[in-house]
Amino acid sequence: MHSQHSQQGTLGRACRSALLIGAVALVAACSSSSSGGGGGPGGGVGGVPTANLPVLHKIGKGEGQLNLIAWEGYLQPQWVHPFEKQTGCVVNAKYAGSSDEMVSLMRNGGGGQYDMVSSSGDADLRIIYAGDARPVNMSLIPSWNDFYPAFKSPPFNTVGGVHYGVSLQWGPNVLMYNTKTFPAPPTSWSVIYNPKYKGQITIPDNPIQIADAALYLEKTQPKLGITDPYELTQPQFQAAVSLLANQRPLVKKYWALASQEISEFKNGDATIGAGWPYQVSALKGSKFPIGSVVPAEGATGWADTWMLAAKVPHPNCAYQWMRYISTPQVQAEQAVSYGETPDNMLACGYMDKISKGSCAQYHANAPASYLRSISLWKTPVPTCDNGKNDCVPYSQWVSAWNTQVK
Repeated sequence: MHSQHSQQGTLGRACRSALLIGAVALVAACSSSSSGGGGGPGGGVGGVPTANLPVLHKIGKGEGQLNLIAWEGYLQPQWVHPFEKQTGCVVNAKYAGSSDEMVSLMRNGGGGQYDMVSSSGDADLRIIYAGDARPVNMSLIPSWNDFYPAFKSPPFNTVGGVHYGVSLQWGPNVLMYNTKTFPAPPTSWSVIYNPKYKGQITIPDNPIQIADAALYLEKTQPKLGITDPYELTQPQFQAAVSLLANQRPLVKKYWALASQEISEFKNGDATIGAGWPYQVSALKGSKFPIGSVVPAEGATGWADTWMLAAKVPHPNCAYQWMRYISTPQVQAEQAVSYGETPDNMLACGYMDKISKGSCAQYHANAPASYLRSISLWKTPVPTCDNGKNDCVPYSQWVSAWNTQVK
């Protein structure tokens, strides 16, 4: 399979030391396959430092390598190997366990080492406004025209009409359960806060989990007045943090990687927990008695984007990847493998060819209605949608998670 390589700080430091040389080299490399398009970073469109960086206008010969930061399950052999064979671009995978890790790895424009990241909505704008993402020429990605409208130019990856990546897939964070322990599916998230299951619960090690608690409180404690699990006033925020702090003695393990949660269920350490469809698919594939459900309170979820690094070292291979991963056939393969909903409207028929009934199972034939039941990840910011400056910013989510919850 593709190699997994750990990152060396020395390369990042070297790139920072040679920032001017690297920037000039990058612009020259991109300009060799593009025409004009603006200068370097600065006060760009929408306040994005890299908005005026030039984009490719023609995809040239691949550089032979493609370094991708991804969620586990996003770079499976069944669609990576054909891409490598078609393009000659060898995929090198670095798997990240959280959005925070992805943001960190993408700092300094990917350090001149990473080409792209499969980031979620709670990371995209942090990467974009930090100047770590590069504008993308969508005219070089034909299948983008077949995307559902909601994912063509969504606010989490498009600022001021400038795209910084191509939308990929989306789906829910589900309640997973061992069907032997729970013959009937749980109907509420309350089970993961129930002392009855102490020592059997597994939870993502991620500050955005505060939003899951807030979503539960939105439905169960309406007096708190929560209307958006990512826009919380201080009292609402503290209520969610307190719920998670009280949950702490019940949790067997906070997992960082999907493979860790899979192991927890397999070895009997967990019988109930929050997870992704990928873990469910993997456990079902090994004949483990696993079930999953979106409970009555709804669920949080993700909408992922292949974001282009500002200092992309292999731009032609990166564009070839964006073209390939956006096609309905490949979107269908990933959707069925991972258990998520593709952005390409034409993927449905291919999904059913791979696995009969999978199009309806993953709501690829009715994403608009399904989408309304999912509160997609977004970065918590101080300014609420109502214009008031009294929402708790993400930095405080991180602090509370590390000091009050865990």
